Parts: sequence; C-alpha cells; structure tokens
Amino acid sequence: MNWLKKTLDFGQKIKRLFKKRPSRQDMEESDWMSCCKGPILKKDLEENLWVCPLCNKHFRINPKQRFDLLFGREGYEILSTPMPPDDPLNFTDSKSYKDRLKSARKKTGLNCSMIVADGSINKIRLTAIASDFNYMGASVGAAEGEAFLFAAQHSIENEQPLLVIATGGGMKMQESIISLNQMTRTTLAINDLKAKKIPYIVLFADPVAGGITASYAMLGDIQIAEPGALIAFAGRRVIEGTVKEELPENFQKSEHVQDCGFVDTIIQRKDLPEKIGILLTILLKKQSEVKIDDSDKTSEDNIENREAS
Repeated sequence: MNWLKKTLDFGQKIKRLFKKRPSRQDMEESDWMSCCKGPILKKDLEENLWVCPLCNKHFRINPKQRFDLLFGREGYEILSTPMPPDDPLNFTDSKSYKDRLKSARKKTGLNCSMIVADGSINKIRLTAIASDFNYMGASVGAAEGEAFLFAAQHSIENEQPLLVIATGGGMKMQESIISLNQMTRTTLAINDLKAKKIPYIVLFADPVAGGITASYAMLGDIQIAEPGALIAFAGRRVIEGTVKEELPENFQKSEHVQDCGFVDTIIQRKDLPEKIGILLTILLKKQSEVKIDDSDKTSEDNIENREAS
C-alpha cells in the first residue's frame, strides 16, 4: 500500500501543477487584490486612494482617477486632442498593430493612452496630462505626441502651467522612427513653454521607463515622484549585465533616484493637490506678502540708527 500511496500523492502533485491559474481578466474582475499581507479588498484600497495602508504601496491608477484626485470630481474638463492615422507603417508581429489598438481602446475606452484635462488647483488654472498604463503600457506614439503638443499649446495660449503625470514603458516599437520622433517634438514643445516662462511640472508615477524618461519626463522645472515609483531607462538586468556588478536593492526606485539628484521631492498621493498647489503659487509668484510684526520692525529700525550714527 505504501507504493500506491506514493503514486497517488505524486498524481495529486501533478494535478496541482497543471491546475488552471486565474487569468488576468479574472484578477481584474475580482473584488480583491494582493499586497504585502495577502488579499485586500479593492473597495478598501479605493477609499485610501489606491494606497496600501500597511506598506504604503502606491498602486497604479487611471487618468480619470488622477484628475479626480487633483481637481476634485467634476472640477475639470477633458480636452479633445488630434488623432493621426492609426497604423502608419501597417506593422504586424504576432498580431497586427491595428488589432492591438482595438483591444486597448475596448479595454480602456480611450482613443490613445494620453489624456489632457483643464482644471484648477489652489484656484490656479492649469493643463494636466495623464496616461493610462492599461493602454499598451502607456507607450508613446504619434497620437500621444499630438496630445502632448496640444496640451503645451493650450498652456501657452491660456498662460497657465503644464503638469505631466509621467508613466509608461517608452516609445511604441510598432511606429518605429515615428514614435522616436515624439521625443524631439515633446522636447521642443517644453522649450516653447520655458521661453514663455510657463511652469512645467513633472510627476513620476510607477513606472516611467525608456524614451519617456529620456525626453519629457526629465525636463520639468520641478520633478515630483510618488513613493516607490520605478524611474528607469534600461532594465535592471540589462544594466547589471553591462557593468558586471550587482546594483542596490532600491535601484531605480524614486527614493534612490532622489538621492542621485534627479527627483526634487517625493510626495504621498493624498498630499499631491496641496503640495502641487503650493509649488504653483511659488512658481507664479502669487504668494502672500510676508508680514513683519512690530517687534521685528523696531529691531530693524534700531540697527539702522546704530549704523547711521
């Protein structure tokens, strides 16, 4: 009986090995998510702005959730951006690019990964750009480039700051040199903003990589990041293989990038509206005048009198 028991046990192990794992769709439709201490209700996460209350992990959120957080619900207007041809190169790998775009649009309800909104923080009007990582990893192509240029022009025409919530895996390989050209176009648009002395603020949200990091994400007047956000150009394993050494554990995380001087400050998601409002007030020189109390004024008068004598 011992051999029979071992055979049955082995059969159970094989059965568990080939047991169907939950699909990505099953996980998305579930009421639960996994984090540091195991399952956590999505409802509880949403109430906490999609931040784990135990480990402070900042989960990815979509553009509408971003704008609701920054401007308040119904406190902003989504702007319609130009749409170039879908598939300029008729690209096909294991699946045609057109089919990939159809799937992304069905999944997110968006025409491209980048959305532009007009709203206000601390009574200061500004233009904001946010990307949806569920739309082909928020990678940048011609449509996203047009959206960025539209947002920059909108900021210039209305003389209001531009805030970019940068996230995405880089440039779209399906558009080849057309997508790489967006790095140059967005940089030129930012130069126009700076020539007009219009504030340009970048918020790094997990993850930012590739050509996004190498272009508009690193050109802000102020560079903000959420805690634990991945900020990279090449992947960790690629770099380790190139330099032939082990990198720090938190390498390419926002905290490490701040230590290296590429991020100015890290702000908790719940504090973003307040902190960005303060930054905008300072950048636009709209801060209230500093009041000097009578004792300070008397001290200054005494110093001036002594110097005169």
